[in-house]
Amino acid sequence: MSNDPDSLDLIVVGAIIGAHGVRGDLKIKSFTDQPADLFDYGPLLAHDGTVLVEAVSARPAKTAFIVKPKTIRQKEEWDALKGTRLHVLRDALPDTDDDEVYVEELVGVAAVSPDGESLGTVKAVQNFGAGDLLEIAPGTGKSVFIPFTEEDVPEIDLGEGQLVVSDWALWAEAGET
Repeated sequence: MSNDPDSLDLIVVGAIIGAHGVRGDLKIKSFTDQPADLFDYGPLLAHDGTVLVEAVSARPAKTAFIVKPKTIRQKEEWDALKGTRLHVLRDALPDTDDDEVYVEELVGVAAVSPDGESLGTVKAVQNFGAGDLLEIAPGTGKSVFIPFTEEDVPEIDLGEGQLVVSDWALWAEAGET
């Protein structure tokens, strides 16, 4: 596998929470719609495509999974990786329906108004606990956060590399306060 991150099509599916006990297990939080699906897509990779975790087994805990990895690491090693995002190759994931996207695919997409005026580029997709927000970086000024809802983002065309923001002024003004 190439270690050139730019040549890989990776999707974030989870994160390391830290070690679990002293026998080499770790805790992983799943970001997938069905949390246990995280382990169906192959090994979990670092941002550069190197394998971080191959699960031998995983059992659900309160908000995460306790994972017995194929490669054992010391407790301190897993704790040092706390917060590390885990990826899989995009090709390992199922195809999306016509009205679905993987949020990672939105990064870099152009944001436009309903009449086609350029508003900026999707810099990131954030979730602070109340739902996904698109962080849109305009040509100048601070980023603007738009709720990722059908009402606020009524059209997405990944083929054209753009999405429509229904009311830019509303959210741009909200970010100024």
